[in-house]
Amino acid sequence: RCLYCYDAPCINACPTGIDIPTFIRQINNDNKDGAAKTIYDSNWMGHACGNVCPTEELCEGACVYTNSDVKPTEIGRLQAHATDKVIRAKKKLFITGKPTGRKVAVIGAGPAGVSCACELRMLGHAVDIYEAREKPSGLCVYGVAPYKLTNEEAVDEIAYLQDQFGFNVHYNKPVTGRADFERLEKDYDAIFIGIGLGGTSALGIPGEDKKGVMGALEFVEVLRNKHQATPVGNKVIVLGGGNTAMDAASESCRMGAESVTIAYRRGPEEMGAYSFEFDLAKKSGAKALFYVTPVEVLGNGSVIGVKFIRNKGAYGKIEAIPGSEFVEPCDMVLLGTGQGKQVELLKQVSGLTLDQKGRIVVNEHFQTTNAKYFTAGDAMNGGVEVVNAAAEAKRAAHGIHTYLTGQKN
Repeated sequence: RCLYCYDAPCINACPTGIDIPTFIRQINNDNKDGAAKTIYDSNWMGHACGNVCPTEELCEGACVYTNSDVKPTEIGRLQAHATDKVIRAKKKLFITGKPTGRKVAVIGAGPAGVSCACELRMLGHAVDIYEAREKPSGLCVYGVAPYKLTNEEAVDEIAYLQDQFGFNVHYNKPVTGRADFERLEKDYDAIFIGIGLGGTSALGIPGEDKKGVMGALEFVEVLRNKHQATPVGNKVIVLGGGNTAMDAASESCRMGAESVTIAYRRGPEEMGAYSFEFDLAKKSGAKALFYVTPVEVLGNGSVIGVKFIRNKGAYGKIEAIPGSEFVEPCDMVLLGTGQGKQVELLKQVSGLTLDQKGRIVVNEHFQTTNAKYFTAGDAMNGGVEVVNAAAEAKRAAHGIHTYLTGQKN
């Protein structure tokens, strides 16, 4: 169904600029290997992105069919299909660059770290990745809703890329302080920071330490690793309006919760979640409460409810309505309140500048204020999509190459 547009809007809508009409044509001609290579040439996280990307907002949302009220070409599924074929076949598609004799340390085996490592190997640099956890792929394994991408798929793609490019991954090797950074500075010619964000941010209200209260991201992580053994309450309240909150709500419904309520302090049009994610949560059975702010988590040891106060909009801000407090009963509360920045860890890097929001400051080459360090992904952008991290990290690798060799590529 792809029209093979001359100036395909889907390409411009993809942060990594994948030549989508070309790989679809290659699939149509039964050239799955060629299709996968076209995808990976632009995006080293091609399979993960084919599954987890908000395609409705990016490539598929820009498809010319959308303007004609026709269902767009299912680009994400086609991308996942082509890349899955080469991963399963362990098909060799790339030859790494001529060795330069330079070594780069990458901190974090998430989408940014792996994407940077692949590109650096294509440029001929040796790469060691230091990963704090026992599995790679960052949020693809620890934070994305299971219905989008399985752990097996995420880990298999990293194994495939590691086999293709020959970078080393050291698992259970966290970088925790100044001594670790100084060791890396001594042993490597450049360092890439791909640590992403931290855990769920606290609300700062009474009672959020009670049993039955946990971060939405942490809930998804447990669900991805324990599956049906994950305990879920009968009445679940999800606080927040972002995509992680929607994932937690959708999965709670799928896990058998009797009722799931999404509570957000503003209106539906102001939620950070994509509209299709909210629609999916509703179709799964979740309900929504808008213009409410949690005041306290109630319970004696274990949560029994959340006390809210109603809000009203005023000049772009929200104001509490006096006397409008009410209690919503529940036995589980999931905090979809966003992730904190890893500021304390980043302060251990000498000469590294952070902005007021705790994001790493970089120049146009993704180089930090400490010339030996580069970064991309959530630690720099504050938290966007896997595809953004992959795109930025690829460009950061070229910044590192220029720094190491003095040559632009």
